[in-house]
Amino acid sequence: MKHHLNRLVLWSLLGLFAVFFLLPLYVMLATSLKDMAEIRNGNLLSLPAGLNFTAWGKAWSTACTGTDCGGLQPYFWNSMSMIIPAVAISTTLGALNGYVLTKWRFKGSELLFSFMLFGVFMPLQVVLLPMSQVLGWIGLSDSVWGLVCVHVLMGLASTTLFFRNYYLSLPDELIKAAMLDGAGFFRIFWRIVLPLSAPILVVTLIWQFTNIWNDFLFGVVFSGADSKPITVGLNNLANTSSSVKEYNVDMAAAMIAALPTLFVYVVAGKYFVRGLTAGAVKG
Repeated sequence: MKHHLNRLVLWSLLGLFAVFFLLPLYVMLATSLKDMAEIRNGNLLSLPAGLNFTAWGKAWSTACTGTDCGGLQPYFWNSMSMIIPAVAISTTLGALNGYVLTKWRFKGSELLFSFMLFGVFMPLQVVLLPMSQVLGWIGLSDSVWGLVCVHVLMGLASTTLFFRNYYLSLPDELIKAAMLDGAGFFRIFWRIVLPLSAPILVVTLIWQFTNIWNDFLFGVVFSGADSKPITVGLNNLANTSSSVKEYNVDMAAAMIAALPTLFVYVVAGKYFVRGLTAGAVKG
């Protein structure tokens, strides 16, 4: 009886915490499906009278007029065109770095890894001025590919850390046996190491996707008029100088901006937790 009571209390607390954390998401979704009259006259927590997606359409494709700029569509595609190469490149380089630092160690490799760790804890504001100068020198300032370079460089320390700690748990005998069979550096990586990297690969992809998609600082500093990511577009839409504040449009825009990361965590969240656990065996 006591065991069942404890479980009941535990599940009740978990349910209460879940409601507490999901309440803002519910308010956003419910508000985005209401018209302005319903928002003014109704309760914040009340259900919408019907499924009204007018605010969603306006948040997605409203044209810019003067200083009033809405519509997340161009910003959304800017983020997509930026995030795919940035995540792919930073994950690939991180995997190669982790592979070298664990299975092909060289003199000074531990010191190099220690220096790379500074990138994990370094404040982002520190790199704004030097990164801006470098992007100007190579002709990538105010462009999507400039943002790709920034996110690859800033994410490299984290991806290297993830893969390095995970590869420490892989037995060195696998590498030595492959070398005895005549396999080289890249063949061992592609045929042996990478197929065993699925758990940490998922972790790194989700981590990088979330960080890059939600970034605002680099997006607002290093982007031009035609390369702004969705976080900057959301900020512009929420701060328009419209005479009537349309809260339903703002909430719909916030939901649109959050949908990709929500989708990723709903679909692959359990693999993220498993990958973190698998990567914590050694290191």
